[in-house]
Amino acid sequence: MSIPIGGEAAYSNAMCSRRFTLILLLAGLLVISIVSSAAAEPSKKPAPPPAPAKAPSPAVTDELVHKQFGENCTLLVGPPQFTMDLDGDGVDDLVVAARCKNPMADRDEYSFQIVDPYDSFLGFGDVKVTSSFASDAPERRGVCLLIIHGDGPDAWRSEKPKAKFMLINLPFKTLAAKKLSLKKKMAMAIYMEETGEAENLSSVVFWDGKKYRYQPLGSSME
Repeated sequence: MSIPIGGEAAYSNAMCSRRFTLILLLAGLLVISIVSSAAAEPSKKPAPPPAPAKAPSPAVTDELVHKQFGENCTLLVGPPQFTMDLDGDGVDDLVVAARCKNPMADRDEYSFQIVDPYDSFLGFGDVKVTSSFASDAPERRGVCLLIIHGDGPDAWRSEKPKAKFMLINLPFKTLAAKKLSLKKKMAMAIYMEETGEAENLSSVVFWDGKKYRYQPLGSSME
């Protein structure tokens, strides 16, 4: 391509103008792409913190326990009762301490799951075996936590709850309901001071999205 004498400056200016126009065009396309992507993706808002636990009102009685878990279970007098959202679905769940004489007897009829987070943590996962473990202390035999996952407007009082669990062999002395940090989100959990020879041992039981898990914490719940 030949350029007329004296036209070098004009040619150079034309090329610069084309390059500038191309840069503006590419920049515009990039901005449009970013805006379109942002519009296509819904904004991700952080999950709201869970509501604090509260006591059921009126308090749960043996009538509800027998209805949902069978006549073999009765409430323990003393430990607090809690309602809170344990599984993160926005519906209140119920936690009560009870004594159940034969954990396996009513499982199928009343459609609840028997789980043993404590012994699973220690490597014993078969509840058919661990449900037969008997405490050396008679007052501890059959002690468990009953949990009802609520469903619908009646939550844990629903005729057909979302799910029911009997947590066996937990060595709790006292119970508390507190928030727990799980994978960049907060959840409600059951904190325990434990029985045993070692003093001031504490632990937590929580729903991990699929099951209840036990985790030791150390020497204090504070």
